[in-house]
Amino acid sequence: MLIANPQAGSRERQPVDEVVALCAGLVPHLDVVLTEYPGHAEESAAKAAASAADAVVVLGGDGTTREAASGLVRSGRAEPPAMLNLPFGTGNSFYREIWADAPWRQVVTKALGGAGPRLRRVDMAHVRETGALALLGAGAGLIADALEVAQGMFDVQGRDRYQRAVARLMSAYTPYEGRVSVDGEIVHEGPVTLVNVGGGRYRAGRFKLLPHSVVDDGLLDVCVVGGEMGVRELAGLTHDGGHLGHPGVTYRTGTRCVVERTDGRPLSFEHDGELCTAGSSRYTIDLLPGVLPVLSPAVPESGR
Repeated sequence: MLIANPQAGSRERQPVDEVVALCAGLVPHLDVVLTEYPGHAEESAAKAAASAADAVVVLGGDGTTREAASGLVRSGRAEPPAMLNLPFGTGNSFYREIWADAPWRQVVTKALGGAGPRLRRVDMAHVRETGALALLGAGAGLIADALEVAQGMFDVQGRDRYQRAVARLMSAYTPYEGRVSVDGEIVHEGPVTLVNVGGGRYRAGRFKLLPHSVVDDGLLDVCVVGGEMGVRELAGLTHDGGHLGHPGVTYRTGTRCVVERTDGRPLSFEHDGELCTAGSSRYTIDLLPGVLPVLSPAVPESGR
């Protein structure tokens, strides 16, 4: 099954027909679903699992990919179809994580044409307060606030959109009072600029917030940036992971992370590029190890 979000990343339709034609030429049967509403990709992936499909190809951004992954994992099938996602969204962080931004036509041919892809069993996470499943990870503070700003910037395409949103927040961003715990241990308490929990190394396809993260190692990586580091300095350092080791930056690994705002106000929170509207001041992220089969290159990236 191919699940395509025809408006991923912009208001313009994506070249769905070209992708369908390439995939159809490599497999004996292909069902095509064009998503029409939030949650449609999750429903369709669950149906693919129930129908014993061999693979689900996802054409869209990180949000569509996360929906499809959730449908596969929640389907109840002991061995759900393997997922292959293609980069037609804004950030495309998961595609970069798995395929290192290789041209998508080459990826489709390798993954579906029998050229030796491998199956990776990727970790996901469960957000307890909302019941949502996260694929790339979750974030609070600046990372969520910039996402809200970026939503209305349709004049800027691709990964530049999120970077432009961060730039708009640089001059006047105010850290919030918060607390972060990993496996029951408080690792940070005080002013917080951002928290990222995951998942993949990259967010918005460009910011390397979790440089040591491996998507199938059975661990959540957690990065907390306190109020000591300015937003302008942080934006530059996160392009290559250079923020690690700086004063006020904490990096931990574990299987459960609690992110909270200690002044009682709603915490700005997102997962996989989707803003959370629950209005909670506290979110708990639990690891789900190895639950998602993903088609990936035959030679794995070097890990932790």
